[in-house]
Amino acid sequence: MNKADLVAAVAANAEISKVKAGAAIDAAIDAIVEALKKGDNVQLIGFGTFSVVKRNARKGINPKTKAVIDIKAKKAVKFKAGAKLAL
Repeated sequence: MNKADLVAAVAANAEISKVKAGAAIDAAIDAIVEALKKGDNVQLIGFGTFSVVKRNARKGINPKTKAVIDIKAKKAVKFKAGAKLAL
């Protein structure tokens, strides 16, 4: 499912226009991104939890050249599935 499919499904289920459904999805995604940028967790009960984790710097191997490379520390988004999403 891509974003257009999601917008169509939300519009059909909520009985609203695709434009309004698209705006609602965009607003929800923007709110989640902003919360994660602040370092907050986003918990959607039953669906799952988005959180920010810190990845430490480490050594890696370039698979093409087999050379050892330095991988910088960074922040990444982690998602833990909730009960309704567990298939």
